[in-house]
Amino acid sequence: MGRPSPSTSHAETCDFIQSDANPRPVSRARRPARLADLPRSGNNRRPVTDPAAIPLLALDAVSRSLAGRTVVRALTLSVAKGEVLGLLGVNGAGKSTALRMVSGVLAPDAGTVRLQGSDLYSEPELARRGIGYLPERAPLHTELNVTEYLVFCARLRGLAAKPARAAVARELERCDLGEVQRRLIGQLSKGFQQRVGLAQALLHEPALVVLDEPASGLDPVQSVRMREVVRALREQQGVILSTHQLAEAQASCDRVAILHQGELRHLGVPDKDLEARFLRIAAGAQEAAA
Repeated sequence: MGRPSPSTSHAETCDFIQSDANPRPVSRARRPARLADLPRSGNNRRPVTDPAAIPLLALDAVSRSLAGRTVVRALTLSVAKGEVLGLLGVNGAGKSTALRMVSGVLAPDAGTVRLQGSDLYSEPELARRGIGYLPERAPLHTELNVTEYLVFCARLRGLAAKPARAAVARELERCDLGEVQRRLIGQLSKGFQQRVGLAQALLHEPALVVLDEPASGLDPVQSVRMREVVRALREQQGVILSTHQLAEAQASCDRVAILHQGELRHLGVPDKDLEARFLRIAAGAQEAAA
């Protein structure tokens, strides 16, 4: 889990509406977007605000070595608000390492990771409030019941008692955990434990949600429900997820990035040729990132 982060200060901005007679100043306050505050744009997947101005997440030539081996090499990616980006690759491609750097858990050896324009590793406390992270193995306390654990996580995120209870109730419903909310986590199936892990990542309504194999351990019905949750997150947040399942990527993602041996080999929309492209890259063929 990332380290705590300072709130972004509020700033007053002033626009001028020009008329034939006089310019008229219009003042509006800017503050960090909350889940309920972002405007909608009809059936458009993205918020009305232009995400291209400052990407929600930007990786610039990020590299990382572990045990003397380069695991991620010069990775450059961006994620906009309202977008789901999928990371695809065989085991050992560098997906989990990339997500750990994105989430503030593992510092890169080179390159920068920016969240809403700020360097994540110069201001590491940004991760606590701006990022929700579900690692491949969810960080669960199996001796607690589901509600106790989620309340504990909400308080760690800085929520006061009443907002923490409201956040827990919201995520119990969103992640379909109502029927097990009083059961010990250690007694739950792998699928339910994965959903508890997802719930803890969403409690503080982060701008960026990072999911490492979110459908791991889920049965087909639960996998479909997970896709629905991810698609709903797209409306007001940015999501980056890793998966081995091409069907999941095609159903959930706006773009996919295929990694192989730590390098970006393809970046584009998940079209009908995704499977053939993925297999070609996994077999070692080179393909330029779009």
